[in-house]
Amino acid sequence: MEKVQIVTMALSLALLVLVLQLIRRRYLREQYSLLWLFFCAIILVFSLNTKLLDTTAALLGFKYAPSLLFLVGITLCLLLILHLTVVVSRLAERIVRLTQELGIMKHDLEKYEQGADRP
Repeated sequence: MEKVQIVTMALSLALLVLVLQLIRRRYLREQYSLLWLFFCAIILVFSLNTKLLDTTAALLGFKYAPSLLFLVGITLCLLLILHLTVVVSRLAERIVRLTQELGIMKHDLEKYEQGADRP
């Protein structure tokens, strides 16, 4: 086993343990954890079986096999960023809506209190 392979396996296992700890402590929702667990599994499989990485890279036309890992990693990061941007956009819309509803409720409450003060 090569030194790079050992380091890659250690890093993927460390990332896997970190993700599992974040899930256990409820810092990471299950919705996002599946993506991270899938990514850890892919890295672990490719680090255990370098021939699989070479074969996959050759089938896809890559001259340098590790560049396939970089492409997959960057693509997954971009998809994650896109997903999180959609989530943030939805939450921003919900915040605006809730703020508007709260303003309307405050206004209605003030009108009610003013009406209750009059005989």
